[in-house]
Amino acid sequence: MSDEVRRLSEELARDPSSLVFMQLGEALRRAGQLDLGLKVAHRGLERHAHNADAHDLLARIRVDRGELQEAFDEWDMVLRLAPAHVGARKGMGYVLFKQGKLAEAEKHLSTAATHDRGDSSIATALRMVRRLLRYAHVAGHGNGAPGHAELVAAQRRVEEEARLLFADILGEGEHTALLLNADGLVAAGLYVTADGEDVSQEVGAALTGVRDEALRAVRHLDLGVWKAVVYETELATIALAPAIDESMVLVAAGRSVPLGFVRRVLDRCVQRATTWLEEVA
Repeated sequence: MSDEVRRLSEELARDPSSLVFMQLGEALRRAGQLDLGLKVAHRGLERHAHNADAHDLLARIRVDRGELQEAFDEWDMVLRLAPAHVGARKGMGYVLFKQGKLAEAEKHLSTAATHDRGDSSIATALRMVRRLLRYAHVAGHGNGAPGHAELVAAQRRVEEEARLLFADILGEGEHTALLLNADGLVAAGLYVTADGEDVSQEVGAALTGVRDEALRAVRHLDLGVWKAVVYETELATIALAPAIDESMVLVAAGRSVPLGFVRRVLDRCVQRATTWLEEVA
């Protein structure tokens, strides 16, 4: 048991009617203790049945448990209690997306984006849904709502388009490029090792904190807005630059590749990523 969970549990035991159950439930959710988190949320709702954020907590736990319809129903309750609740709109959009109901997902995510323009994860999800919708309609030749086959075709097209987004810029050289979203997940590009293994997601996960470190350094030194960071190691040069929606472009090249060339490739990849993302704004 973590110190945070222990502290919150003790506080809730002292005052069972306290709203601290929401903090405890969230801490348990983040720790992967979903069954216990579910119990805490349910017990809290017995005392606070009309608390929208408590229902939102329960919905997020349900999602993590894979109980999508139950999560959707909880978020529906949240909107009845708090019609402007952004988290509920975002969550319902996610569930509808997973269920293949793209048009409905787009409506909820669009509403969420309107109410919270600062949440880059909403903007990223909305762009993805709109791209899939566009390609699904193309696959169905615009004849009514797209069916399962059209959605599958759209998903394949998006995946292939994302994988090859920087291919013509990179050519056959000893370098690669990735587009990472605000959560550090690979949104486009490919990172293949010398033995042919795709390690894109692993690289993205390893670099999750790099942008935050760059931002902290820039703020500490009062250097203004960061535009690029370059790391040089014995084996490679890695260049990073920000793109829209708090995403980030990474270009990696062998040490034999001139630094100026790496920077030019980075600039072109940032421009390509920005254009691609803005296509469905």
